[in-house]
Amino acid sequence: MTASSIEAQSSSRRGRLQRMVGSVLLTCSVLLSLSACAAGKQASPEGEEFSYAWLKGYARTMASQPYESHKGELPKSLQGMSWDDYQQFHFKKKAALWRDQESQFRAELFHLGLYFDTPIHIYELNEGKAKPIDYSPSMFDYGKSKVKGSQLPKDLGFAGFRMQFNTDWERDVVAFLGASYFRAVGQEMQYGLSARGLAVDTAMPKPEEFPMFTDFWLEKPKPGSNITTVYALLDSPSVTGAYRFDIEPGERLKMKVDVAVYPRKAIERLGVAPLTSMFMVGENDRRTGYDWRPEIHDTDGLAMHTGNGEWIWRPLGNPENLRFNAYSDENPKGFGLLQRDRNFDHYQDDGVFYDKRPSLWIEPTSSWGKGSVQLVEIPTLDETFDNIVAFWNPAEPILPGQELLYSYNMYWGGIPPVQSPRARVVDTFTGIGGVVGQKRKYYSKRFVVDFAGGTLPMIGKDTQVKAMISTSAGKVEIESARPLASINGYRAMFDIVPPDDSVEPINLRVYLEVDGQPLSETWMYQWSPPAQNDRELHNAGHLQ
Repeated sequence: MTASSIEAQSSSRRGRLQRMVGSVLLTCSVLLSLSACAAGKQASPEGEEFSYAWLKGYARTMASQPYESHKGELPKSLQGMSWDDYQQFHFKKKAALWRDQESQFRAELFHLGLYFDTPIHIYELNEGKAKPIDYSPSMFDYGKSKVKGSQLPKDLGFAGFRMQFNTDWERDVVAFLGASYFRAVGQEMQYGLSARGLAVDTAMPKPEEFPMFTDFWLEKPKPGSNITTVYALLDSPSVTGAYRFDIEPGERLKMKVDVAVYPRKAIERLGVAPLTSMFMVGENDRRTGYDWRPEIHDTDGLAMHTGNGEWIWRPLGNPENLRFNAYSDENPKGFGLLQRDRNFDHYQDDGVFYDKRPSLWIEPTSSWGKGSVQLVEIPTLDETFDNIVAFWNPAEPILPGQELLYSYNMYWGGIPPVQSPRARVVDTFTGIGGVVGQKRKYYSKRFVVDFAGGTLPMIGKDTQVKAMISTSAGKVEIESARPLASINGYRAMFDIVPPDDSVEPINLRVYLEVDGQPLSETWMYQWSPPAQNDRELHNAGHLQ
């Protein structure tokens, strides 16, 4: 790498700092060690004053200024890297933040390169004072890559960070890396689905926008404390935001999140508390079932606890075409993408352990008003592609100049902190409809839904349990609800005969009841009938 290329990168960053300082002067505030309201003031060696209130004020000020991207501001030696080269980069354990202090947490930093080509700034926050963490090649081992850390600029920046807890200094409990993505683990210590700070225009007939956390402040944990706090600044062409995360590892890792969002311009579809996951193959959807493993998914369903108290389970799928659904609600009590199926035999994967993947439950702690939980399912042929997105979308128009405030808890772990007191869906199976041993004269689809828990184990033999089935189109036939001893629960089973020639999605709802009283949560599903030419009847040759 030449001296001129290093100088070009440094010049670009100096320009960015000058622009940031200029916008801060508008509010006579301080952007940490970069500048002060009084011209020419030097950064304090003790650090600069910082608070969440200041961060919200700065984000609001940014929203009134034009967006400036810093994507690709990397030295040439870090551009166009291969995956293998990037994997050679390792943060040195001895350089971890708070390693030699009385802290139950340690923080390690991610190097720029590969997909991570927008430099971000990270600060250490202690007693209300913030200091920048400067890049140093001594922090990293570059392995067999051709990158020479000593030739990289001192103001290089970072790609993100991860943290470990005192129960295991080797494995992470949380990581923030790429755009506004982050992940965490419960006691299973297994990564899976991701979350984001914000989603903008997901599944719209235009490119999706991916806001980015451009700056992080890592607060030094109090001695002996099992909670660490992270602040973040979010920026994108359409919106800015201020975030606070109080992170508490445990059986379920809990994040207490406070968010202030400031739109730069009108946003057609805003996604609050967005979750991102993968579903390729499951017991209900084997469209891509050519892999030897029976099931491949990070999560298998969207769970919702509505504002009026209803519990809903919506199994995920891998559709042939992009599928979008919105479930209207007001002041939701919670929603999340869950991995309910935790049986290793159902996956047979001893490499990435889908049976140990965490669920993620969102619990609003403030009034969110009217809106909808929205679900996007994107076709995929590969398990490395995250094709599931779920988020809250407010009903009110998103306009520039607004301040949108959201507070919620996030729970990462195998079992969510709250579940329906009624029976829950434990399995969903689908297949060809009809009666076994009889020739099929028309096409139908079989749905099998298994419920367990709640009061089902108490149901007497003479009690008549009904499956309450509703459909938006087609005809329901061969319906039943009967005990299923293997799960100490009940199985609802029925066929749907789709309308002639129609391939329009059909929405289904099922729950169990006795004497008009519901016994279970509500199972919801969306099925797209195949084209008429693809409706194979699969009749055996001996059936006449």
